[in-house]
Amino acid sequence: KSKGFDGKSQFIDEVRSCVDKYSSVYVFTVDNLRNTQLKLLRAQWPDSRFFYGRARQIAVALGRTPEAEIRDGMSNVVQSLLGRESGLVFTNRSREDVESFFSSYSHDDFARAGFVATETHRLPAGPLPQFAHSLEPYLRKLGLPTALDCGVIVLSRDFTVCEEGNKLTPDQAKLLQLLGVKLAAFKVNMRAMWKDGEFTELSVAG
Repeated sequence: KSKGFDGKSQFIDEVRSCVDKYSSVYVFTVDNLRNTQLKLLRAQWPDSRFFYGRARQIAVALGRTPEAEIRDGMSNVVQSLLGRESGLVFTNRSREDVESFFSSYSHDDFARAGFVATETHRLPAGPLPQFAHSLEPYLRKLGLPTALDCGVIVLSRDFTVCEEGNKLTPDQAKLLQLLGVKLAAFKVNMRAMWKDGEFTELSVAG
């Protein structure tokens, strides 16, 4: 218990130290979260500090109410952070730099089960030479109407892998991955900013 408390206390101190070290802080949300992409992002912004998750501890660090906030306007940052999967980035970069970078920052990735398909993907009947013949039983298990013909996997009829607007099942997500189809995009949306005691809500496209 003591160790856990020490860890929380250290984290709270870390967040508070960022308020002194950096001139501004941004609240952000993420579309299609991938930990590897967050790591890459941190590597691309080594002069800034990212926090994702642990919102309750961040709330303690910054102050939930105007009476408890460690700087004017910080309780607004906390309120913007709470109630959704959000993070903070502390930075000394200008607002123009931040908005310019993140408005165009996007990485395509494979969609996971539960993702709402952004397009319909169909496979025409015929050979599927991109797959090794040993994969045929697995493809059939995933729902593809396949058979082996002279060592080549053949689709016996046209097949709809997914339809736009419908949530992907685990089997559909796996099929799209095997087909190399990336429907998801990792994207960071800047929701709000704080600088010099002033809190500003930011408009998010879409």
